[in-house]
Amino acid sequence: MNTSASTSDWVKRSLQSVWHPCTQMQHHETMPLIPVSHGRGAWLVDMEGKRYLDGISSWWVNLFGHANPRINAALKDQLDQLEHAMLAGFTHEPVIRLSEKLSALTGGVLGHCFYASDGASATEIALKMSFHFWRNQGQTEKQEFICLKGSYHGETIGALAVTDVALFRDAYGPMIRNAHVVASPDARQVKEGGTAIDIARRAAADMERCLQERAGKIAAVILEPLVQCATGFAMHDSEYLRLVRALCDQYQVHLIGDEIAVGCGRTGTFFACENAQIWPDFVCLSKGISGGYLPLSLVMTREAIYQGFYDSDVRRGFLHSHSYTGNPLACRAALATLEIFETDDVLAQNRVKAASITEALQPLAQHHQVKHFRQQGMMWAFDAVFDDANTPAAKTFSRRFFTQALQEELLLRPIGNTVYLMPPYIVNQEEISIVGERMLKVFNQVMGEAA
Repeated sequence: MNTSASTSDWVKRSLQSVWHPCTQMQHHETMPLIPVSHGRGAWLVDMEGKRYLDGISSWWVNLFGHANPRINAALKDQLDQLEHAMLAGFTHEPVIRLSEKLSALTGGVLGHCFYASDGASATEIALKMSFHFWRNQGQTEKQEFICLKGSYHGETIGALAVTDVALFRDAYGPMIRNAHVVASPDARQVKEGGTAIDIARRAAADMERCLQERAGKIAAVILEPLVQCATGFAMHDSEYLRLVRALCDQYQVHLIGDEIAVGCGRTGTFFACENAQIWPDFVCLSKGISGGYLPLSLVMTREAIYQGFYDSDVRRGFLHSHSYTGNPLACRAALATLEIFETDDVLAQNRVKAASITEALQPLAQHHQVKHFRQQGMMWAFDAVFDDANTPAAKTFSRRFFTQALQEELLLRPIGNTVYLMPPYIVNQEEISIVGERMLKVFNQVMGEAA
């Protein structure tokens, strides 16, 4: 790799040739672009040697640190065996072993895995599977979907149909087939004297109203279990999942659990739905499943749904495909990731670590300009308080916070006025202290500018 060019040269070349995701490119006239040289553990290092503690796991994908030696070793071994082979008409050891291990984690309830490369593709697959299943069953009127207010499930056209974030979907409205949007169980709605369970029950009642009104028309409900991440880390009580599971059973509707961001231990259990002791009909996984190494996504589903496609007629089969479906390298990274979970008892370790991080964040939790401090597993969030949300200070909060955090060697990227923390599971006590102290410093500086 050529490292002789200066940081400014790398930035200039990137801005001239790379169209960066989820970015208004003009903002990079004032907002820094960081050319990364390498990563080690919880840290990313730029071309000049300055490091940044990756407090958001590089968009929620990295579980066990950058350049993890165990995942590295697995990938190096796999490179000498098989880099890729198409999964249509062929199979290979990594995809078989990964499918078996994931099925075992559900007790065999979700026994079939269909693979793709990214989260939005997993959403598309689950939606299409549900729609097609009902058609194969002769229930051709079951073509509609229900999603939650503020939901986000990806940015391909089908995924946008069940996404309720105006910033992402409004520009493409004429291309989108609209879903039914029902109340979110967001616990931030709790009023004095109320509880998160009250909000969960009220939202479930709104779900039932929609299911009643569209009886016989709904194919599936899709939701992120426990945490709606992209809408500002809206967290809800697990009672909501139990109620929605029962409603889906009652009205013969599929339940799609989008665990792309919240799966793989982020909520405290490996699958978020385990917190509620329920299983959806489909689970979508991506992001952390490969440890943050390679693009990989998959949809897990039940035997009954698999059998709904099993037929001599090719038209009744699920013909969706991606060129890199079940890529051996990505599957091998996922197997190494699952092995770390098992051998290191990661979920138990995370419970201890989460308590330490929550303690380190207490000065922010009690800050007079913070509201709704919240935590679920290895995810934390809080909302910055502004007297007027329409002021320039409020509207530019996320960009100013991101820029100031970089000065303190922190990679943090707020969503609107919500600051969140989702670090790799390997952060140590020293790094936890750094996060707590420097997040508070950055917040005070940014909010001081707004005064």
